[in-house]
Amino acid sequence: LSLGSLAGLIDISAHWMTDLKEGVCLAGFWFNHEHCCWKSNTTFTDRDVCPEWKSWSQLILGHGEGAFAYILNYFMYVIWALMFSLLAVLLVKGFAPYACGSGIPEIKTILSGFIIRGYLGKWTLIIKTITLVLAVSSGLSLGKEGPLVHVACCCGNILCHLFTKYRKNEAKRREVLSAAAAAGVSVAFGAPIGGVLFSLEEVSYYFPLKTLWRSFFAALVAAFTLRSINPFGNSRLVLFYVEFHMPWHLLELVPFILLGIFGGLWGAFFIRSNIAWCRRRKTTKLGKYPVLEVFVVTAITAVLAFPNEYTRMSTSELISELFNDCGILDSSKLCEYVNDFNSTKGDDLPDRAAGPGVYTAMWQLALALIMKAFITIFTFGMKVPSGLFIPSMAVGAIAGRMLGVAVEQLAFYHHDWAIFSGWCSQGADCITPGLYAMVGAAACLGGVTRMTVSLVVIMFELTGGLEYIVPLMAAAMTSKWVADAIGREGIYDAHIRLNGYPFLEAKEEFSHKTLAMDVMRPRRNDPPLTVITQDSMTVEDVETIINDTTYSGYPVVVSRESQRLVGFVLRRDLIISIENARKKQDGIVSTSIIYFTDHSPPLPPSSPSMLKLRSILDLSPFTVTDQTPMEIVVDIFRKLGLRQCLVTHNGKLLGIITKKDILKHIAQLANQDPDSILFN
Repeated sequence: LSLGSLAGLIDISAHWMTDLKEGVCLAGFWFNHEHCCWKSNTTFTDRDVCPEWKSWSQLILGHGEGAFAYILNYFMYVIWALMFSLLAVLLVKGFAPYACGSGIPEIKTILSGFIIRGYLGKWTLIIKTITLVLAVSSGLSLGKEGPLVHVACCCGNILCHLFTKYRKNEAKRREVLSAAAAAGVSVAFGAPIGGVLFSLEEVSYYFPLKTLWRSFFAALVAAFTLRSINPFGNSRLVLFYVEFHMPWHLLELVPFILLGIFGGLWGAFFIRSNIAWCRRRKTTKLGKYPVLEVFVVTAITAVLAFPNEYTRMSTSELISELFNDCGILDSSKLCEYVNDFNSTKGDDLPDRAAGPGVYTAMWQLALALIMKAFITIFTFGMKVPSGLFIPSMAVGAIAGRMLGVAVEQLAFYHHDWAIFSGWCSQGADCITPGLYAMVGAAACLGGVTRMTVSLVVIMFELTGGLEYIVPLMAAAMTSKWVADAIGREGIYDAHIRLNGYPFLEAKEEFSHKTLAMDVMRPRRNDPPLTVITQDSMTVEDVETIINDTTYSGYPVVVSRESQRLVGFVLRRDLIISIENARKKQDGIVSTSIIYFTDHSPPLPPSSPSMLKLRSILDLSPFTVTDQTPMEIVVDIFRKLGLRQCLVTHNGKLLGIITKKDILKHIAQLANQDPDSILFN
């Protein structure tokens, strides 16, 4: 419920602020362009021109024609864009540095059992929601889909704190976060089933069956809430939906597969260049000036975007325009065909010759394609919330629409060729350019994120075109194969590796014959493992250990000589318990002995009172023996999302294996320098 309402709020405000860059509504400044013109009786051809909506030049100069008015509108557009993006980056920098980026790599890492404190907190939620609206409406080449997943997980995490069952139980909380990720995609695309599959395929680490059904329910409620808010006024959940049901022909699979190849190539190119740029940002001085970087990128984007109407409109509107099939009433440039037919059988128009408008549109789309493809590389990863779904879909949709128009014109002028003669007679409607745009969007999105099943389901839920599953699958699979051939990992995994999060890839096999004793620490020449004994250490000894080391937990053993394992105690619990005991319990001094045993021996009357800490001891720490094959250890870490595991031999404690040790070991076996893996 909370996510559906937030998404509705984000959609409505982003829509309004995007239109604010071009003008304002006099009937009420809170209306966007479309809602402003609903009341007025405009003619169908001038549907965007209504007396209530004034562009900035009309407001300031009193007229909207001429060079000076154009320059003024241009100037206002750039100024608004810069204001929005600067406000966004300053809010992120000042209040919630975690609110930047898309958030999916970090959520994958959190669900794999790593803790990033404050990443899903209330400040992140508030700032991310506000700055997401600002970033989307500043016209930067970014989408709101990835950040919505982060917003959803913040909601899930905050709600978990209200219930004891979830507050105390980390595993239950991760299940809630899986469901939240599903709900996030569900409101972003209006695709509940696609959201569940996305959570299963991309985000989640451990996904039991009961979570599947709960995620589906959460996604459904979120989509229903958004639908009842109705943010776009068209009773749809997204701006771009499709309503064409023209059958496609088998021969059209050739251009679809070509689009798949394009999507794979662009995806691999995008990942390479974006990671190179982000690494540059991390290692050079560039990273010290996030505000300046956002300012420059926004300025370049806005200056390049305004002259071309396809880049001036918001990216979601552009995609909906490209997905649209030209009906008889469409006034867009993409639909300026030469009408030379007599019968009008409903909306099924035959293939027609392209008019001058279509050719202009092709030029502008080609320029828009180049701009979007390059500027997204520099935008993704800046210090504002930025999703990747919408820009990559836009790149694919532009390429697809251009190819679709080309095929359509080819079929129109050469319908007597052998490849067309069987199914494309003169005056028939055989090619739908909008379908090509849809397939291209799926291909590019697949090339960047390497999704397969969830991508196809999201696309056909988005567009309602069940008969287009085969073209979408062909394109998604081709793009994944092509992109995998060039570089193994998708954009999220690449960013996880770039940021050095300890994330064990669940998809890759571990096929080496090493044992647990080869990986565990301490190694042969290292100092011995830091341990705490169960009944012979004083408060002072334990405090010394805590101050001298930075580990997050310590094994508890029977005695230094026997080294038999009793349990594992967390550093945080130790610190809190000792502090509380000193405040509240009488007679606890530095020489008090700490007992982790069930029964403590009677003390001589003169000695200080003892401190019993049995309650904070984890009596069932995860242990493996020193002869356990690493293959099994890695599997245990993956399946259970462990952070550390103790190694024993005949019940004697030998060492410890952490997730970071495993990652370094895997890097070593792959002949990389194990110290090159940074965990910051």
